[in-house]
Amino acid sequence: MKHLTLEQRYAIKAYLDCGKTKSEIARALKVHKSTIYREISRNSSKRGAYNPDSANELAEERKERFCQNRRFDTSMQVKIDNWIKEEQWSPEQIKGHCDRNGIEMVSHERIYQYIRADKQAGGELHKHMRHKLKHRNRPVGGKRVVIKNKVSIDDRPAVINNKERFGDWEIDLIVGRNNKGAMVTLVERKTSMILIRKLEDGKDADGLANTVIRMLLPYKNSVKSITSDNGSEFARHEKIAKKLQADFYFAHPYSSWERGLSEYSNKLIRQYIPKKSNFDTFDSDFVKQVQHKINRRPRKTLHFSTPKTEFFNCVAFAC
Repeated sequence: MKHLTLEQRYAIKAYLDCGKTKSEIARALKVHKSTIYREISRNSSKRGAYNPDSANELAEERKERFCQNRRFDTSMQVKIDNWIKEEQWSPEQIKGHCDRNGIEMVSHERIYQYIRADKQAGGELHKHMRHKLKHRNRPVGGKRVVIKNKVSIDDRPAVINNKERFGDWEIDLIVGRNNKGAMVTLVERKTSMILIRKLEDGKDADGLANTVIRMLLPYKNSVKSITSDNGSEFARHEKIAKKLQADFYFAHPYSSWERGLSEYSNKLIRQYIPKKSNFDTFDSDFVKQVQHKINRRPRKTLHFSTPKTEFFNCVAFAC
């Protein structure tokens, strides 16, 4: 069976929502239809709902199901408690960090078991995790808008797609309670480095463009392209592209998997700034603290290095 990526799992969810058959999904993703049948059957709820996040986590757990755990002693428990409570690291990040630095640690599956047991005993470790041991289906995105002179993601160079080139960014917007208040996020695709800023003028396109330019000007030499969704807040994309001397691309409507890293990064932010929050309660210093915490989390995709380390290595050595 072919192992599916999180991006492919988001694509499966989107195709199912559009009414595509399992065979059509298999052809679109260029995998055997048995892979899709097994994936959906194994990871759907009793009501038939498919959750890509839950499916990906279960797949990761299955990989380590038969791994032999080391003895789970008190010193490990202290380390785990600290990393979860103080840094909000996931079990995968804890395990990966320990492996990278020669620290003895049980498997990430065993850490999940420990957190669940703590929750059942009335503990609060789970409250420091992004998912809080729960998974929710994402809401469907907003309406289409008309933006002049858009360049489609179809015209984006292939080198951007494989995340091997440094300097390609994804941009997105997080909106507060009752559609009031907004934050803009920028994520560099190769290193997963994220930048977050509050927008004083909400979803205003001019205000967003000016904020993005201020955010990226210090790294102008590290900005080759930016990819966004089709929100009207990105209507001044040409202004951004000209000032930063970068290319600007638009994903297809209702195709969030085409900006999978941005979607994932926004979920990390939601651990600190939950959905339906009143953004007035979060000042700029708090937002910067959130940015800092996320950028110093070890990532599996970076072999458990951190986005901050990899980003500034690339800035320094022009990788």
